[in-house]
Amino acid sequence: MNKSKNALILGVSSGFGRAAATELAEMGYNIYGVHMDIGVNKKNAEVFAEELRVRGVKVVFYNTNAADDLKRKETIEAIKNEITDSDNPKINFFLHSIAFGAVGPLIHRDAEKQVTRRKMDMTMNVMANSLLYWTQDVLHQGMFAAQSRIIALTSAGSRGVMEGYGALSIAKCALEAYVRQLAVELAPYKITVNALMPGTTDTPAGRAIPGFAEMLIYSKKKNPYKRVTLPEDVAKILALLADERSYWINGQIIGADGGEDVVNYPVEKI
Repeated sequence: MNKSKNALILGVSSGFGRAAATELAEMGYNIYGVHMDIGVNKKNAEVFAEELRVRGVKVVFYNTNAADDLKRKETIEAIKNEITDSDNPKINFFLHSIAFGAVGPLIHRDAEKQVTRRKMDMTMNVMANSLLYWTQDVLHQGMFAAQSRIIALTSAGSRGVMEGYGALSIAKCALEAYVRQLAVELAPYKITVNALMPGTTDTPAGRAIPGFAEMLIYSKKKNPYKRVTLPEDVAKILALLADERSYWINGQIIGADGGEDVVNYPVEKI
């Protein structure tokens, strides 16, 4: 009998997390998704969950703060209770796709306009540290299957400077460091850890970055395919990495941008 597989997705309600949930549900994965929405966005998430269930898989969404220690532990316990009596009481795929942090300059003549310690700590906790804490708790609950895949989403902003992106860039650098370290420490458990680096993508999180509209125009010109990356492009690559045959890819930062990042010359010449 073929056992069903389970995916845990942080940031499931929009952007890359939403596209990944759709792709994995098509492949027969049960989806356990975490998001934090209110108002119309909360309703949209509930509608999305119903759309996934039409594919014949189990879908449970938790509308909670994934970066809060108590909420995290409560959610993991709830997921464990949901999967305990199933034919596969394990998590096979864990996607960290939380994109929420402080935007703005690290240094400003007006101290009130620069990133504060509180905002910096929040950004690091949400976008980087939470990967570690979720991984630790899921592991110690005995919920990871052998050949599990852990994938975090990073960005090219981890390697360069963009206006207002300082705190996010630092958090992405930390996230990539976590990926490398966890890849080594989890290898004895036959769990791989990698990061995917999408190209410039029009997502709700991206639109919060200063100058993002201009960035989309520039990236479209720069990309060899003359378009920006779509969440669905990234979801298809995530599906490939979910395959157990990807077991020898570990600790890597993998580009998913159609070649955007390799183009260095001015876009006017392209």
